[in-house]
Amino acid sequence: MRTIVPWLALAVALAAPGSSASAQHETDSGIAVDRDLALLRRDLRTEKKKIIAANLPLTEAEATKFWPVYDKYAAEMSKSYDEFYAVVRDYAENQKTLTDAQASAMLKRWSAAQVNVAQTRQKYVPLIENVLPGKKAAYFFQVDRRLYAALDLRVTSEVPLVIQ
Repeated sequence: MRTIVPWLALAVALAAPGSSASAQHETDSGIAVDRDLALLRRDLRTEKKKIIAANLPLTEAEATKFWPVYDKYAAEMSKSYDEFYAVVRDYAENQKTLTDAQASAMLKRWSAAQVNVAQTRQKYVPLIENVLPGKKAAYFFQVDRRLYAALDLRVTSEVPLVIQ
């Protein structure tokens, strides 16, 4: 598993409760939530690339081809996650007054955002496979998915469940 465990632990620690990136703020304005989500995303984006670089053994030729594709992938994934974070932000801002209709609309937005993330990942599988051998491409997507899973867990664990 190379060095992914220490790096993954670092990524999770950066987003740990008590850090400046806590998403659970009951606030009347979205300023604190927006700031915290932006900090979390910036920190994890930076660390994510370092973690991938430290764990994905690339030749110089592979690296030359891979990193530009990765940067495009990361930018598209960031856009794909924008809606996910918008739903989290909207929920955090409205959690005390959430109606059934609002909850249903947020659920649909969240579901659509997850589909968009999966479609973006699916779009990049052949593009990554064009620049990396099969095992390295598969390894990249395994590491990448674990990092996104850690981020998803971090963000969603900070959001209180809907009160019935």
